[in-house]
Amino acid sequence: MDNIKGSLLMVAAMAGFALEDMLVKAAAQDLPVGQVLILFGFGGMAIYASIALMRGEALLHPQAFSRPLLARAFFEILGRLGYTVAIALTPLSSASAILQAAPLVVAAGAVMVFGEKVGWRRWLAIVIGFIGVLMILRPGTGGFEPLSVFAVLGMIGFAGRDLATRAAPPSMTNAQLGLYGFAMMAIAGAIALSWTGGATLPDGQSSLLLGGAIVMGVLGYSCLTGAMRTGEIGVVAPFRYIRLVFAMILGVLVFAERPDAMTLLGSAVIVASGLYTVFRGQRAKA
Repeated sequence: MDNIKGSLLMVAAMAGFALEDMLVKAAAQDLPVGQVLILFGFGGMAIYASIALMRGEALLHPQAFSRPLLARAFFEILGRLGYTVAIALTPLSSASAILQAAPLVVAAGAVMVFGEKVGWRRWLAIVIGFIGVLMILRPGTGGFEPLSVFAVLGMIGFAGRDLATRAAPPSMTNAQLGLYGFAMMAIAGAIALSWTGGATLPDGQSSLLLGGAIVMGVLGYSCLTGAMRTGEIGVVAPFRYIRLVFAMILGVLVFAERPDAMTLLGSAVIVASGLYTVFRGQRAKA
């Protein structure tokens, strides 16, 4: 039952994140990306600050400025800035597909940062996964979309954030980590807005889109946390890739996107490589 519950929570989390991406992309059609990030960040901060206060947790943890948290802050800014620009300016389906390579980068980074052992089969799967990313990007060809580089930067940022989170003090709660993560989102937005300018007062529709994105983002994060703490990781973690399915469906239905054959094939390669890496890692621990 724990595995079933954890799997359902992971599916719910991925649906929430896909809906969050869709709402952010829609809001960014009328508002500058930086302003979307700032408003999104402050909204998430308000929710997580309220949760922390209700639980009697300090808003400023004694180790909030420790080296792992500073590294996490840097990668959070890079990830949020890069990925939000990507979903605003490129197809949601391709940006989400590139993001699915983040677990592969985490697996490779864990070897360098934490000294984890990775056999040649998993290394091969990681390399094949990166080939899948290149299949979507297609550098040097007529199908290359330069703005997709932002999706790659976002993916690297989120992978670095996940690695830094592993090194975060165990005494730091999920609400505190969520609060600091959304704070970095607001900082990323300020950086982007200082470059582009163009801030404007959101109208009713934009406000509803941002409000929905904040709710979906917080619910997704909460479900993800619950999923990773329920059931076996080897059973629950693979359901992370269903986010790509949700993203492609929303991209087609809401934004009339039409992923080409190479994007679909590259997505399949990334997902297959990620699933193999998860299962092989669990088998190695058994």
